[in-house]
This record gives sequence, C-alpha cells and structure tokens, in this order.
Amino acid sequence: MREQVLHYIRERKLLKPGDRVAVAVSGGADSVALLRVLLELRDELGLVLFVAHFNHQLRGEESDADERFVAELARRYDLQFFASRGDVSRQAEINRRSLEHEARIMRYNWLLDLAHEHKLNSIATAHNSDDQAETVLMKFIRGAGTRGLAGIHPVLLLDDIPVVRPMLETSRAKIERYLNSRQQPWREDHTNRERQHTRNRVRHELLRLLEREYNPNIRQLLGISAEVARAEEEFWNPIVTGERLHRYARPRVLRVKGFDQMPVAMQRRLLKEFLEREGQPAEFHLIEKLRRLALGENVSGTISGDWFARRQGDYLRLFPAVREPDSTPFYEHRLPIPCSLRITELGTTFRTTIVPAAQAALEVPGSLASQERVGGQLTLRSWLPGDRFRPAHTGSEEKLKRLFSEKKIPAEERPYWPVVINQENQIVWVRGFPVAHDLAWTPGSGDALRIEVMPYELPRGTSSWEAPSK
Repeated sequence: MREQVLHYIRERKLLKPGDRVAVAVSGGADSVALLRVLLELRDELGLVLFVAHFNHQLRGEESDADERFVAELARRYDLQFFASRGDVSRQAEINRRSLEHEARIMRYNWLLDLAHEHKLNSIATAHNSDDQAETVLMKFIRGAGTRGLAGIHPVLLLDDIPVVRPMLETSRAKIERYLNSRQQPWREDHTNRERQHTRNRVRHELLRLLEREYNPNIRQLLGISAEVARAEEEFWNPIVTGERLHRYARPRVLRVKGFDQMPVAMQRRLLKEFLEREGQPAEFHLIEKLRRLALGENVSGTISGDWFARRQGDYLRLFPAVREPDSTPFYEHRLPIPCSLRITELGTTFRTTIVPAAQAALEVPGSLASQERVGGQLTLRSWLPGDRFRPAHTGSEEKLKRLFSEKKIPAEERPYWPVVINQENQIVWVRGFPVAHDLAWTPGSGDALRIEVMPYELPRGTSSWEAPSK
C-alpha cells in the first residue's frame, strides 16, 4: 500500500516537497491509515504534517472518545494537533439539510479556515476506491451525467486550498490489512452500519449483491468509469465553460444562430452550463426542452416553476414566469441623461443620449423625445397594472395591458416590461413602442432625447458558432 500511495501522489502531483499538509483524521481506519502512510513517506516526499480533527458531536461520548484517540495519535508521533467541534444536528435542522451534508460543510469550512490561519499548503483526506465506487453508483442511481459519474476527484480546490485524496485508488480491504500489519488500532463508527443511510445501504447491500451475483470486479469497474468520466470533464470544461460560453452567453440570453450545425453533445453541454450559470436545475429533461427551443422546434416553454424560455430570432432568452401580482418583483432605477445603465433584473443595458436638433430632424418621427418637454430626471421601472400610455401617432391614451395584447407581447414577459417615466410621473417611453405623443420631439423644440435598449453584441471577430477543432 505504501508504494501504491507514493506512486499515486507522484503521478497526480498531489504534493510537493516543503508542503505543509493538514491530514484530516476522524479516527476511523481510512484516515488513520492515511496518517500512518504519510508518516512513512514524509521524509521521502519532504512534507510537514499536521493532524486535524472535527468533532461532529453526533454520537455523544463516542465522538469525544474519537477526538481523544486522534489527539493521542498525534502526540505519539509528535505532530501538531488541531481540533474543533460543532453541533451538526442542530445546524442541519436550522438549514434544513441532511446530517451528512451539514457535517461536510461544517468540516470543510473549518479546515479551510485552519489552512489559511496556519499557512498550510493542502488538506489530505482519506477517500478510497470503495468510497469512489459507492459514490459513482449512488450518482448513477440518481440520474447523474458525466460530471456526477466522475465521482470523487483526486484534487478538490477549496477556495484556494487543494484538498488531495492520496488513497483514491486504494481499497478498504488493503487499508485494513496495512493497519493490521502495523498493529495500528482504529475507531469504529457504529453509524456506518445503520441501514437508514443511503450510502450504507449501497455499501453493505447493493455493492455486495452486484459483486456476488453479477460481477466480482464491480468496484474496480466503477472506479474506471469515474476515471473515464473525469477525463471527459477535463476535455469539455475549457471548451464549454471558458471562451465558448463567454462568447455566446449573456445573463438570461444565449445566441443560438447555427445551433443545429453543432454536435448534439456540444448543444447539451452549452445548455447545461447556461442553465447552471443562471442558477437553474440542469436536469436532462430541462436541457432537452431548451434544446428544442434552440433548434426552433418550439417557440417557448416553461423551464422550471419560476422561469420561462422563448426563442426570439437568433437568441434564446429566459424570463421570470408570471406570478401573482403581489409577488411579482418590482424594479426601479434612476436613469441619468446621458448614461449607459445595466439593469441586472433584465440582464439588459439601457442608454440615453442627447441628439442635436439638426440630427433629430433626420430620425424616424416618434423615435425621439423632446429633452425640454421630458425634463431632466428620468426613472426606469417595471410595468405596473393600470399604467396608461399614448404612443406617438396614435389617437388616444390606452392601458398598457391592452397595447401589450395588440402587439402580442407574451403574458409571461409583461410583469418585467421596462417603462421610463419623468418627474411628473408621465410615461415617456415603453420598450417596443414610439415615445409618448405629448413628449415626442418636433422641429423647433430644441435637442432631442434618445432612449434605447442596447443590442446584443458579440465580441469582435465572431459571427457564428465554431465547430470544435478535429
């Protein structure tokens, strides 16, 4: 086992000479073995080791006994010992998370703080190949894609601190043989055998059934599957999450011109990353909904309970779905003259500019407002029920709701529709309409005011989707 761990560390470049490493030790067989094997490799690798233990306070006196055991282990090998504790059960209830999830968050937050405080280079955890097999199988059962099937990674960046897993290719059976050969005791956690936890059922029931009835090498094969999936992720990530997504995606907007010329895998990857960046669930059926919209097979559709997607020309846009009037978020922003103002609620930039009278005479009638009539203070806000507006060149004032219907503006977009008002609370401008009739620029009324939504722009030199290089 010693040679296997040494080879894995060197092959993956997990640690380097001079590294100050906090070894996370719970007291169980895996973490005790990790500490012992790193002690054996310490001089060869040039490491400075520390012992870190987090007491989750889930098993009363047993948890305290684990802490004392690890403290004694650190003392025996003359290693600096760090310990902390937290009421995981209470925090899990407050945050409405599972005990396992809350314990992981609290433990890693503390380890990260510890690394920063004591200038540690990395944190070593004792995940092994059995943990990997269990994780991949659980992810598969829950319907994960390649990112989930990649399982536990050899290195996890926790903020700026790497968490390394030197025993990820070492089996639990080999770990126990190693400890027995060193006559090294460890602590047993009885909760690891309780069947109400999904991981325990996978570990003690499902994996053993698969080994016994279907394939005795199932653990190794699951580990290989994770390795293949990780390689796939390493290939796709820089292509999709880097320049490509940055080039074609903006908040709530994805350019889909030429989408049908892309490989299906690329389509799904881009849409998955797009959804995740918007904080939306990236489940397969939702990705496929978006894909059909991007390909033009459908015009619009609900993505989740709160979001709606619509194909508009060369762009796929996300909109908040229609909600009850009292729950529809309202936005309001001061709109200086001149300015270029980014409205985060819409993911859109609005611009106001002063147009000299000589140039205004050449513009389309009704497209510009009179700066003098409008006044010097404008506000951009969302449409409100009851708003009334008379666009230039129309006979009378109407409710905006009726104008929206006549213009066939989708109902799901109306609650967020932008309206500009002046200090007299007159509606000056509404997106998609001419300016207000009484405030429109006319010859002899001085300089004009242009209010516009900035067009969606691609970086220079880009005009279409690029196929991945072969």
